[in-house]
Amino acid sequence: MHPVLFDMGSLTIYTYGACIALGAILGFSYMVWQGKKHYGFTFDQANTLFILLVAASVIGGKFFLIFENPSLYLKQPGKLLSGSGFVFYGSLLFAIPTMLWFFRKHRLPWRGMLDIMAVVTCVVHLCGRIGCFMAGCCYGKPTAHAFGVTFTNPQCQARPLGESLHPTQLYEAGLIAAILVFLWIWRERKSFDGQLFLMYLLAYAAGRGVLEIFRGDVQRGFVIRDILSHSQLISLLVMAAAIVTYAKWKRSGTLGPQKKR
Repeated sequence: MHPVLFDMGSLTIYTYGACIALGAILGFSYMVWQGKKHYGFTFDQANTLFILLVAASVIGGKFFLIFENPSLYLKQPGKLLSGSGFVFYGSLLFAIPTMLWFFRKHRLPWRGMLDIMAVVTCVVHLCGRIGCFMAGCCYGKPTAHAFGVTFTNPQCQARPLGESLHPTQLYEAGLIAAILVFLWIWRERKSFDGQLFLMYLLAYAAGRGVLEIFRGDVQRGFVIRDILSHSQLISLLVMAAAIVTYAKWKRSGTLGPQKKR
């Protein structure tokens, strides 16, 4: 596709980075708007949380990258500092405890704030997956179907070039968009705080587990070769944790006080 958005000599703007930046701006704006509207979340608090989440996401995304090729990254840890290579689940699983700690520290209704962050996560992730498509990373297996996409730009990470591949990046973007629409519709109908966040985890983990079947970037790593990828294992664990938590919160959880509904 188009991994480079602008190339002005010494300044190169990559499409993936631009998409992530756009997602961050949109997600931050929604977090400030809804957080202030419902829970008195201040702009300064939003700025601090944003910085913490960026740090947690980068650290988590790079840390989980080790599991894709432990021997490589343990021998050459400097490769973790390169611009390429990132694991979404690592970012998510590091971001969740960061959010919980922050919300509790500032005595914010943490379950309600998690519902807001579910939408924020979808917005950022959706833009990120579009960036993945433009960069050619997270590509799919070869396919003869009409909806296959052929990458030809040598700067793309997709392999092999010149062959029709499943556009798994767009499959996942479609999944995330569908989840986002559902959360937007359901946000006024939720029966307990935290419900939207758990629904997001369940829906994304289930969809991601299926989409992994069409992935072609085998270097991401497998627990059982060609049967169970690292992401599929994490998806199963996330689904199990979300189901248990959903049952617990549904029994004891209620809608907390909000400024506006």
